[in-house]
Amino acid sequence: MENWLCSLLCSLFVIFFLKSLFALFFSNKSLPPGPFTVPLIGNIPCLRRSFRPEPVLRDLKSKYGPLITLRVGARPEILIANHSLAHKALVQTGAVFSDRPRSAPTFRLLNSNQRSINSAAYGPTWRLLRRNLTSEILQPSRVKSYSNARQWVLGVLVRKLLNDTSETGVKVIDHFQYAMFCLLVLMCFGDKLEEQQIRQIQEIQRKIILSFPRFSTLNSWPSIGKILFRNRWKELKQLASDRENTLAPFIKARIAAKERAKAERKNEDEEVLAYVDTLIKLELPEEKRKLSYGEMATLCWEFLNVGTDSTSTALQWIMANLVKHPSIQAKLYEEIVGVSGTPPSAAADSPLPEEDLQRMPYLKAVVLEGLRRHPPAHFLQPHTVTEEVKLEGYVIPKNTLINVAVADLGWDPAVWEDPMEFKPERFLSGGEAFDISGSREIKMMPFGAGRRICPGLALSLLHLEYFVANLVWLFQWKGVEGDDVDLAEKHLFITVMKHPLCVHLYPRNKLI
Repeated sequence: MENWLCSLLCSLFVIFFLKSLFALFFSNKSLPPGPFTVPLIGNIPCLRRSFRPEPVLRDLKSKYGPLITLRVGARPEILIANHSLAHKALVQTGAVFSDRPRSAPTFRLLNSNQRSINSAAYGPTWRLLRRNLTSEILQPSRVKSYSNARQWVLGVLVRKLLNDTSETGVKVIDHFQYAMFCLLVLMCFGDKLEEQQIRQIQEIQRKIILSFPRFSTLNSWPSIGKILFRNRWKELKQLASDRENTLAPFIKARIAAKERAKAERKNEDEEVLAYVDTLIKLELPEEKRKLSYGEMATLCWEFLNVGTDSTSTALQWIMANLVKHPSIQAKLYEEIVGVSGTPPSAAADSPLPEEDLQRMPYLKAVVLEGLRRHPPAHFLQPHTVTEEVKLEGYVIPKNTLINVAVADLGWDPAVWEDPMEFKPERFLSGGEAFDISGSREIKMMPFGAGRRICPGLALSLLHLEYFVANLVWLFQWKGVEGDDVDLAEKHLFITVMKHPLCVHLYPRNKLI
């Protein structure tokens, strides 16, 4: 048995090696330049990228230019490290550059075989899922209808911060994540759940995120891996099952509540629309059927996961810079008080009016600078091209992977003066609102750009402005004595603070 297995593995290794060697020497010679490739392994710099990607990227860019071909195994990946080329690919020729590669087996298990907005191939299913989210949940009037939910969550967050009496400082990221999760859970299921229920959903979310890197080996030779690593596959399948079993009862409870309301002829216009409400009505265009509970659970998981981690992480980065730069925090506080015309409220459930946020240009500048300096993702999720296309004179074959160096674009000294410094004032000049969508031109793209741009861009900006403004209005934020704020990064699914922010909070109004 052992000899048979050893022979099989050796044969497969030789086959993959020859395939990689053939692809290396006989593939399209019109691809952009790139570093030396080791057959089967790929680029050594690419392997280092997961540890400190930006220094490696700058070195590659200086040698090969703004379009670089990297290889992981036999498959080429084109990395775009230039503003105008990113705009040309993602915006000007977006239809060609908007597809997704086929998900790895472990991801397919968790994204219902690519039936999520982020993973779906560019086509009818993706259009349906994205249009449903943007037109039903993220349209301006609908976002406004969630104002009471934001007010409730702000109260939850403020009370959590006030009740955290640690002498070594308040570790804010845990409270930020819980607050954002509360808000997204309410928007998803349409009800204020008990803390125990919210923690139950959050626990399975965090368990999948934190344990998922362990399953990456299952994507190599999955047919054999299902035999050799059957216990690990079983563990991953159990996680996917646990997720569905956790979320499905809340989906079913919402469906039942809507049916009761309809039977009692209640006015549905008085209720806040939940994300689940919209999923019930959908029919997959290519299969002519409704979504299964598993697929609805996948979409709810995506909604909760993306909206929680990116926003709470961005909020922590912004508040860390406000602690590190007290003068910026003071200037922001002066603007808030000047616009609102009142000192901080004596109650956490009396926040700043959301309408006031539109009259706070410095607040918007602080948020934009936080996203420029600390984008949640330093690279996009890979795109693929739907057909052979030329870019900057190079031929990009159909199905080639495409990625963009998001962080490096926001740190480019040719575009941004002192790019590694936190200077909100850079967004106050010119008088015209900064185009963070990149539709006119790309200077930075923390939410992506083009047809695959994050659909929650406007909602994320609102949440960041809302919570930053109220947290600065209610508290003076100071660092822990003898512990300077450390802005070192750690790369997980998103880029987080290596050493989470710990602060002392001083209520602006002593009656709070």
